[in-house]
Amino acid sequence: MATGRNEPLTPESPGTVEAKNAYFKSIYEKFDKNHNGTLEEEELREMLKHDGEVQDKIVQNMFLDSDKNQDGHLNHDEFIAMVQNEKFRDKFDKYINVYIKHVLPRRRKKGKYGDAHYEEQYKCWPLPFGMVLISILQITCFVADQYTEKGQESISAHLIYDPTRKTEMWRYITYMFVHIGLEHLTVNLCVQLLLGIPLEMVHKWWRVVLVYLAGVLAGSLCSSVTDPDVNLAGGSGGVYAILTAHIATILMNWREMSFPCIQLFIYLTVIVGDLAMSVYQRCWLRRSNGVGYVAHLAGALAGVLVGIWVLKNFRPTKKETYLWWVAVFTFSVLMGAMVVLNFVYDTWLRK
Repeated sequence: MATGRNEPLTPESPGTVEAKNAYFKSIYEKFDKNHNGTLEEEELREMLKHDGEVQDKIVQNMFLDSDKNQDGHLNHDEFIAMVQNEKFRDKFDKYINVYIKHVLPRRRKKGKYGDAHYEEQYKCWPLPFGMVLISILQITCFVADQYTEKGQESISAHLIYDPTRKTEMWRYITYMFVHIGLEHLTVNLCVQLLLGIPLEMVHKWWRVVLVYLAGVLAGSLCSSVTDPDVNLAGGSGGVYAILTAHIATILMNWREMSFPCIQLFIYLTVIVGDLAMSVYQRCWLRRSNGVGYVAHLAGALAGVLVGIWVLKNFRPTKKETYLWWVAVFTFSVLMGAMVVLNFVYDTWLRK
């Protein structure tokens, strides 16, 4: 992701050990506040504040353990050894993270408080297992269907959303485990893992799973009313929700991000382009492939609304607080309306 200045070296930069050491040297020099060529214990403590609260006793033990010559300072070689020491690896997560900074937006500098980039909120613990677990269940269901013998009822038959069986309410959610063909499954898995896991690393897995499930539920409720003859299979509603959840986090952390306009444009281009192509094929070319496009659109809308009030806002402003309430109210009203319409549809709208 471009920053308008020379990109810093990273631990995984192309090259040899020299390149990696050069990267850590840049970190070393950055926190050498008094520019005496060594790091004091207080400077190490200031560095570790960027990774969250680290107890003073832990910092002291790290410093004493790494100060091999016991001179009360960390020279460059001692600092490199400390950063690469497995015992202290978790304290330097943000300095060895590369993938996350290219997927997630980041904050700008905050003056006297130093760097506070958005991607520095990335943590590997708790494990981001939400999207992984959902993906495993989807793969398991798909494989089980492939081995179902002819004449036997498949697992998918009990999970797929069928608008003629609305009383089986679990189908409003469980259709996300069913996929029609390997291509359908593969595309959904790739998107939800590549975009969902980075969100989990910042916002925690349960928030992202809530966004995903909201998209799935919104997709089935809306499709049941507007597209009543379409059976639903696949997690596309949830996938669209994950995609637009990135838009939600951009909106709620706008001032803290680098080039939010560009990031917003990219996500909107992908979503609008895909939806426009789907509408064109169905309405103008009259290609009916049984895809629930309304479910995709509903999932995308749910992702934005639920993302705004579920995902983290690291520095909320008054306007963003208003936007939070608007999102809660809008989503509640729309979902409530869809629930009511689903109950009265057969006795009212179909007449």
